[in-house]
Order: sequence, then C-alpha cells, then structure tokens
Amino acid sequence: MPKIYIVDVTNRDGVQTSRLGLAKLEKTMINLYLNEMGIFRSEFGFPYTHHEKNYINANLELAEIGVLQPIRLSGWCPMRAEEITDAFTTTKLKHVNLSISTSRQMTQGKFSGRIVRVPEENTSLPNLLDNMGKMVELAKTLGAETVGVNAEDASRTEDEYLVRFALRAKEAGATTFRYCDTLGYDDPLTIYRRIRMLAEEVKIPIELHCHNDLGLAVACSVAGAQGAVDGGVDAYINTAINCMGERAGNADLVSCILALKKASGLESKYDLDEKVDLKMAWKIAKYASYAFGVPIPINQVGVGANAFAHESGIHADGALKDRRNYELYDFEELGRGETELIETGREITVGEYSGIKGFRNVYGKMEIEFHNDKEASDILELVRYANVHTQKPLTDDELRFIARYPELARQIMTMTPLR
Repeated sequence: MPKIYIVDVTNRDGVQTSRLGLAKLEKTMINLYLNEMGIFRSEFGFPYTHHEKNYINANLELAEIGVLQPIRLSGWCPMRAEEITDAFTTTKLKHVNLSISTSRQMTQGKFSGRIVRVPEENTSLPNLLDNMGKMVELAKTLGAETVGVNAEDASRTEDEYLVRFALRAKEAGATTFRYCDTLGYDDPLTIYRRIRMLAEEVKIPIELHCHNDLGLAVACSVAGAQGAVDGGVDAYINTAINCMGERAGNADLVSCILALKKASGLESKYDLDEKVDLKMAWKIAKYASYAFGVPIPINQVGVGANAFAHESGIHADGALKDRRNYELYDFEELGRGETELIETGREITVGEYSGIKGFRNVYGKMEIEFHNDKEASDILELVRYANVHTQKPLTDDELRFIARYPELARQIMTMTPLR
C-alpha cells in the first residue's frame, strides 16, 4: 500500500512569513529537530540565493557526515535556467523542487503575455509545458537525484491541463508532482477528487501543498493525501511548524500528523511514514515559537497551553476518572508532561558581551569541557557572534551545536554581501 510522508517547508515557505524570519543558525536547528522527529524531508531553503549559500552548503555537509541523516534536504527553485544552474554549480544539492504557475489567472496576470500555457495557443511564444520539461531535464543533467515539479495555483487550474502538465513532468523525469493550493482555495471533498484523479491518470507520487486562507489547510492536506493513496501513489504532505507561512500560513506539522494517526477515518487505515516520532512535537513547536518570536496560541492543537486543560466540573471530573473521557490522545505522546525547571536565583547567561568565566560557567552546567583556554576563547567568540546573528539569547541546543561543530557554525553564520 502506498505511504504518506511528511515534507516540512518551514525553512522555505515558513520563513516567507511577512515581518518574520529565521537566522541561519535557527534554520539549522529546525533541520536538526526535524531529523530527530523522523520527518522525511526538509525543504531547507533557496540554493540559488546568495545569502543562503553558506547555510545550504554547511547543512549539506552535516548530511554528508551523518548528522542530518536520514532526513532528505531539498531546495526550491523557480523554473528558470539561470537559478537552477546556479543552485547546482555552487552547492552539492541533490534534491530540488521546481515551481511555475499553471492557472490562467496567474499565467496571464504574472507573465504578461511572454509565455503561453500550451503550444497551440501561440506557436511563436514559449509555452509552459516545453519550458517545464527542459528545466527538469536541466536539473537532472546538473546532478539532481530527485526533481519535484510544482504547479503553483493548481487549485485554480483546470483538471485537463493539470493532467497534461503532470504527464509532461513525468515524461521529463520528475519524481513527484506538487499540487499547490496556493491561495487556500480548495475544500477537502474537491481536493480528494482531484488528487485521486491525478494519481490514477498520471501515476506519479503527489505532494500536497496547502495554505490556510480559509482555515482548511490541514483538512485539505489530509484529504488530498487520502486521494493520492486511494489512487495508488505515495503522498507527501507539505507542513510548517506552528502553521507558519505566508498570509494565514501553511498546514500545521503537528496537526497533520495527529490527524493521520488519530482521526476516525484515518487511524490504522492509511500508512504514515513509520519514522515519524510525535514525542518531538512539544520541543519543536516551542523552539519554532521562540525562534520566530510568535507565541503558541493557547488553543493550538496538541501543543497549546489549553490542549489538555480542563476547568468545567463535568470535564474535570470525567478527565480525572479516565483521561479517555475528554482526551483523544495522551499528552506524553507529544513529549509533554516533563517538569520544566526555571532559574529563580542567580543566573549566568552568554551573549555578545560575555566574558570567559561566565561562558565557562554556562557550558559547565551542560557538562561540556574545553581542552584548553584557546579552544574556550574560540567558542566564546562564536557564541558572541551567534547572539548578534540571532538577536536573542541562545538555547542550550544552539550552544551545544556551536561547541560541537564550530567550523560549520562559523560557516552558517557567515554572509558576505554581493559587491
């Protein structure tokens, strides 16, 4: 039976959230946590973008040495030869998704008559189908092991054209087809029908990329995955931690996993990638909240402060007698329930102005020792820079990463402006 896999796009689409973003060190920590969570793939950035290069290459090196394994790191590129060539000649990228708009609205509204959707429209102009095929072939020639083809605004694209577009992608060598509900326009019943039709007609694994403009991103992602599996192909749900993303955000990572594992029509009926470990949910949600500077809503699925809170007499009484009365799943499954200690007395922290004694005190509490004063001083300088880089106090895991991989940390945090 085909499986459902999770592709997290926090480090690509999530960081496009207006007014917000992540430092490169924070993006790296997200990748490390996603790997620990058993997520199949992280769409970790824009490999053709100059300021991403050091971060991209350092994370690919972390993959090579086995730190970011078995997670797959994939890049995103527009369907343009210059960007695709740059991505593969300046990094060791192996996996990529190429994106172009397919709806009449976007092709007419964005391309202003420079390109048509099919050759029959105007033989004197380039067309999307041929251009897309050439770009897929180019990426594979440059060394891409997998190439996903994205149909931006697929939800407002006619069925007939989507089938033709996906078939052309498959013929060119694409390994997956990404159905993008770019405006959050779909509903669960419609997306199920369309994805199942595409799966049966094209027979290519399908990615579901849903936005939350109507509050249906999780529902549509899950329904679309059902359609793909029922149509005989693997499904890849695109998620973002804490629903981060443009406008109203993307499909929430934890919510999608919980739906696939616990919903009445899904539990034990569809195979979710067995590597997924929900016990990382609490940790990854809290870190993303801290890194983005966006509090977790009190009623957020699974990880909100009220997700397991009961106040009314009937509910409290029922939950105390048997948690199953009012809790669909156990909080321990999400990594919750551990006592969290908060310093209330003297506390030494590290930042851009820290000295060596305070620095050693902080690392000593984490049982990290340095071989000599020079090593300690070198790591301290990196920690100072990291504080400037993130513009917030470093977490223990960030401090551990810098101490363990100082050269890669330095590379990740180094950006040289274009001349």
